[in-house]
Amino acid sequence: MADLKALAESIVGLTLLEAQELKTILKDEYGIEPAAGGAVVMAGPAEGGAAAEEKTEFDVILKSAGDKKINVIKEVRGITGLGLKEAKELVEAGGKAVKEGVDKAEAEDIKAKLEAAGAEVELK
Repeated sequence: MADLKALAESIVGLTLLEAQELKTILKDEYGIEPAAGGAVVMAGPAEGGAAAEEKTEFDVILKSAGDKKINVIKEVRGITGLGLKEAKELVEAGGKAVKEGVDKAEAEDIKAKLEAAGAEVELK
């Protein structure tokens, strides 16, 4: 019989891409599918190991406006649709979210625009 503990440790250590490939192999070669068509969910090791789930939603946080505050305010208005007063307050407050719950591509795009305008931006 196989060493089940070693097998379990191998499965827990899989990356998301490897887990998806394992799911495909189990389905194609052995006819094993997840119940109700859901994705295979794998918990990471209890010690806080390396198999972390990839984040899908990001918050774009404006840390500071930098030297070109007017350009940053213009970008914030364009991104958020806020009025001049609200955008100015958001920029001056610093440490506030410009956009919340956006996908990675949109978050990177917003970050690039704000950094080009002179702001310091963080993705969370």
